[in-house]
Amino acid sequence: MAPCLSFFFLFLFAFSAIPANSLPTFFPGAAYQSLIKQAKISKPKLPFKTHYFPQTLDHFTFQPKSSKLFYQKYLINSDYWRKGAPIFVYTGNEGNIEWFAANTGFMLDIAPKFKALLVFIEHRFYGKSMPFGKDSYQSAKTLGYLNSQQALADFAVLITSLKQNLSSEASPVVVFGGSYGGMLAAWFRLKYPHIAIGALASSAPILQFDKLIPWSSFYDAVSQDFKDVSLNCYQVIKGSWAELEAMSTQKQALAELSKTFRTCKSLHSTASARDWLWTAFVYTSMVNYPTKADFMKPLPAYPVQKMCKIIDKIPSGATKLSRAFAAASLYYNYSRSENCFKIEHEVDGHGLHGWDWQTCTEMVMPMTCSKESMFPPSGFDYEEFAEQCQMKYGVSPRPHWITTEFGGERIQKVLKRFGSNIIFSNGMQDPWSRGGVLKNISSSIISLVTEKGAHHVDFRSATKKDPKWLIQLRKQEVEIIQKWLNEYYADL
Repeated sequence: MAPCLSFFFLFLFAFSAIPANSLPTFFPGAAYQSLIKQAKISKPKLPFKTHYFPQTLDHFTFQPKSSKLFYQKYLINSDYWRKGAPIFVYTGNEGNIEWFAANTGFMLDIAPKFKALLVFIEHRFYGKSMPFGKDSYQSAKTLGYLNSQQALADFAVLITSLKQNLSSEASPVVVFGGSYGGMLAAWFRLKYPHIAIGALASSAPILQFDKLIPWSSFYDAVSQDFKDVSLNCYQVIKGSWAELEAMSTQKQALAELSKTFRTCKSLHSTASARDWLWTAFVYTSMVNYPTKADFMKPLPAYPVQKMCKIIDKIPSGATKLSRAFAAASLYYNYSRSENCFKIEHEVDGHGLHGWDWQTCTEMVMPMTCSKESMFPPSGFDYEEFAEQCQMKYGVSPRPHWITTEFGGERIQKVLKRFGSNIIFSNGMQDPWSRGGVLKNISSSIISLVTEKGAHHVDFRSATKKDPKWLIQLRKQEVEIIQKWLNEYYADL
């Protein structure tokens, strides 16, 4: 069995053999049929205007090539803004910016209260913000300009220029970000405190590096999410890997597996099937939202509970693998829109592929599976990982760079002395929360932790079905941001 694989979403996701998004399939069992419903979750039209900013290729050298310009995409909503009012900036993630704007309705919800200008900045090398056009991913010579430090400098330059163009230099800026974007938001506040007065970093695993937390934390957390719902569910998934591995590469077994998966083409090995299952359980754990959503895939409310209900309802005489399959189908085909699936050749619909480069260079987040995990036990082999990066990109990872550049060791003592105005929001059902800041560091570096929260759930648009704890969480965030703004205007 392959070792535990690294993810980051949206996530999204660290270096991995697992495809970023696997296409849906459908398991026609009665238990699944009784639970599945036709999901009609339409994509809203985004209330933003699109702009492009002439951005500098390299902010940190003065070589002739460094002054090359590329056009960086950003989105603006000025429906409620007036000069001098706050500017709320989303620090873009590893994907096209529309995807994150569509799933960060919280900023739109609070814009009227603050009369805020909303700005969503696309991360370089993602979406339309390609410094070398179609050749941006050609080699390490071009990809070498893709890293978090350049991205933060992009944000700083764009924000400063935007304020000048709006003749509103006095407008306070608050940065927002979820997941990797949350890490960038927190780091931006630390690196550019003269530009942003505060940061809301949701589900930001800034401690997922080096040896700051146990390497098994992520997969232990995924496993705990399923175990908390049903011990039987956890045990079925845990036992399904051995059944899958036993199939090996026998043609007859693979043919049966292909039939079960409803693949468009026959599988060549069990690896793709394993990755397909693995992805479903990990992503569902991350997005175990209390209301239906379509962030990764169209899913019902509390999809982990729904998966376990499928497993628990199937008679015990069925194989563990078939029951795991049935549960995973909830993730892949809840909308019942697919007839056959290209499991081995997934399309990157959100433009996430640049993350592989980032994890092969600076974003090294070692992950292992302990004996308590529902995934097969394994370790992390840095030499093997580095060899893969050399083969793919011709570069070697720098496993200690993030903690050198942004810190992390003794974070409470360090940030207590020089940091301020950061909210770290985490939900304990999100496996990335184990790499987040879970305790208050000072009176202005606040940790807001919810027991039932999932991956940056607080950034989702408010609905009438939101539970009280989520409503209260957002209320706390708004109150803290209001306090920062009151202090800022009082100083003026």
